[in-house]
Amino acid sequence: MIAKLYGRIDETGVDSLVIDVNGVGYLVQASARTLAVLGGAGDFATVFTEMLVSENDQRLIGFASREERDWFRLLIGVQGVGAKVALAILSALEADDLTIAIANGDSAMVARANGVGPKLASRIVNELRDKVGAMAGIGGGAKLAAAAKAGNNNVADAVAALTGLGFKPGEAQGAVALALEELGDGATLDALVRLALKRAAK
Repeated sequence: MIAKLYGRIDETGVDSLVIDVNGVGYLVQASARTLAVLGGAGDFATVFTEMLVSENDQRLIGFASREERDWFRLLIGVQGVGAKVALAILSALEADDLTIAIANGDSAMVARANGVGPKLASRIVNELRDKVGAMAGIGGGAKLAAAAKAGNNNVADAVAALTGLGFKPGEAQGAVALALEELGDGATLDALVRLALKRAAK
């Protein structure tokens, strides 16, 4: 199993790249977002990979980060989502945006990806809502009182969004409290959720 490649990019295409690792060229499929992050021909890059093997095919799928690869694995676990659709979703949405969309039950945002209709988007949101909490890897909680100091709906909604992702209530409140301390009482719901997820991962 090939988990990671490091080498020089030989060429890039619409949905793939060839990366030279010690004289061996690996053809790697990737999302448009990953291709943009990794760079162009002549650049050196680290590509995290997932190998898909079927009776008639072997493919390497590449990602700019482990987080993107983890999302790909979750997405292809949903019925009706193959590699092509998963890459389309990851091309349309950053990992943070995808996390927020699922936390808020926003299937319309997921449906922005090519090849994803409303029915499939709803299935993705419903099936992954309880699975993505573990991805943020929350460690310890902050004092619960700090999360309530603003006394506005955005704080409660942000905590609800994180608990909807599978975080325990104390963990969610701790992460939102850290975000609130940094952003201040006037923080928007979107900003609170984004920063809370980032703080939770540290």
